[in-house]
Amino acid sequence: MKKRIFKLLLLIGTPLLFSCKGEVLPKPEGMLRLSYPKPEYKEIGLPCPYIFEKNELSELKKARRNRACWYNLKYNDMKATLYLSYYRINNNLDSLLRDAQNLTQEHFIKADGIKPEEYVNSEKEVYGMIYKVSGDAASPSQFYVTDSVDHFLVGSVYFEVKPNYDSILPAANYLRNDIKHLIETLQWKD
Repeated sequence: MKKRIFKLLLLIGTPLLFSCKGEVLPKPEGMLRLSYPKPEYKEIGLPCPYIFEKNELSELKKARRNRACWYNLKYNDMKATLYLSYYRINNNLDSLLRDAQNLTQEHFIKADGIKPEEYVNSEKEVYGMIYKVSGDAASPSQFYVTDSVDHFLVGSVYFEVKPNYDSILPAANYLRNDIKHLIETLQWKD
């Protein structure tokens, strides 16, 4: 009996004596490193009063609503969509601007911050704002552009997953660059 107790104490005690060589820390959770191909852009012609260049990685689809010139750019690999909504200005620029800004402010509840970036291209008559939304908000990027007289285009990015800012950050940054390129290449048609 004494031999059994001694063996039991030896089995339990030996690892305790020799395994304490410092503080034991859990391994940090790893993050998947996401990378995407270098974007290749191509001008698209739409039966709309605007044209722009889109990333070849995205797929252009007509929006489900039967609204003229509403389109979606689907990024299947990222499970994301850039929703584009066009409005003709009819003495309602103030209302359109307020609605676009309110759409962004709706995300403020979940957002850690909203950083606006003004865009002005007087030569092409393209003026607007790009909003970078940080935190676990539903949409990490939104924008609007206008010529202030006839045309108004609004865009919002949404992912098909529950918002987790750290996880979607690489894709959100990639899409933000696509939005900037879209705006820089946007031209109004009459």
